[in-house]
Amino acid sequence: MKILMLTPYLPYPPSSGGQVRSYNLIKNLSKKHEITLFSLIKTDNEKKYVSELEKYCKKVRIFKRPEKPWTLKNILRTGFGLYPFLVIRNLSDEEKTAVAEELTKEKFDLIHAENFYAMPHIPNTTVPILLTEQTIFYAVYKRFVESLSWYLFWLKPALMIDVLKLKYWETYYWKKANLLVDVSEEDNFQIKKQVPNKRVYIVPNGVDFEYYSKPQYPKNSQPTVLFGAADFHWMENKEGAKVLIEEIWPEIKKHVANAKLWIVGKIAPQALSVYVGQKDIVIQEINDSREAYQRSWVLVAPLRSRGGSRTKFFEAMASGLPIVTTSMGIEGIRVNDSQQIMIANDRNQMIAKAISVLEDKKLAKNIGQQARDLVSDDYDWKKCALLLDKVYQEVENESKN
Repeated sequence: MKILMLTPYLPYPPSSGGQVRSYNLIKNLSKKHEITLFSLIKTDNEKKYVSELEKYCKKVRIFKRPEKPWTLKNILRTGFGLYPFLVIRNLSDEEKTAVAEELTKEKFDLIHAENFYAMPHIPNTTVPILLTEQTIFYAVYKRFVESLSWYLFWLKPALMIDVLKLKYWETYYWKKANLLVDVSEEDNFQIKKQVPNKRVYIVPNGVDFEYYSKPQYPKNSQPTVLFGAADFHWMENKEGAKVLIEEIWPEIKKHVANAKLWIVGKIAPQALSVYVGQKDIVIQEINDSREAYQRSWVLVAPLRSRGGSRTKFFEAMASGLPIVTTSMGIEGIRVNDSQQIMIANDRNQMIAKAISVLEDKKLAKNIGQQARDLVSDDYDWKKCALLLDKVYQEVENESKN
């Protein structure tokens, strides 16, 4: 099939959850399909990565969006326009024109848009549109607004208006697409409630199992609690790390005196600058996330919200690193408590389970091995790509009938 794929980011390097997903799916799907990729970039520095994507795509075209989201132009366009900030921030008039031109020059079998805010670039067309939602964005932003500190109360009305606009346009594009793909059973349920007559498929996020399961680094001799490798542009990761540092870590340290806390991820030092330099806490970016997973003893993630790609969990599980997190944190991954993972939904539970994994090497090894087996069987990117390929094939079969 000839696929026109739109992503609101360049899918390389695979450093954020969305980039990881798109890159691995493109790499695997390109074996059977001809992909033309249109992507947004923030800086000219990203142009050097286009050649990596050209290995798998017939054509790659890139379009600029502002490097900084909170520009005066974006704020004014949001305040006086119909679109929410997330759409405005990822809107390119140049790309919109280019997509229309591409559709007149080439005959595509399918348009694949990653995330609803790529959809405004697509003109009215008879080409079937598949929309993938990596999370339900209006729900994520609604929770963020509701959780704002009391002294920011004056911001809430304006931000809640933006959430309402976000919900309107997100559901609007769900209806406009011919078919939908999401990443978890919970998201699938929520989307079907809004668009009950739409075909909605699940293609979960995954992991390059061979890459992450291959031993590269020795485990630290010092008991090491990890949070990462995360993208701290996401508010959920920043919030989770703060909860860990302030509420969970001090109690773990009381019981495991020689332990250290290691927080790794994209812009981690900037996002958590107030904690940088504290004793026994290391906050940094690293080049190879495998180092974090393979050197650590346990990943502790007190996440309090749904959504996101959960890339760090898949990578940790493939690495055999035991995880302690919440039910919300692990939502969408088919795991059982005390088998492939340790689930803790309150502070004391999380502290106790993290300590038990640090102190019981047999328990840690058993959970890590069961997690490895699960992702190898069900969540390797090759298998995720096969699920998406089946959706593509359904479109192709319909076009023949």
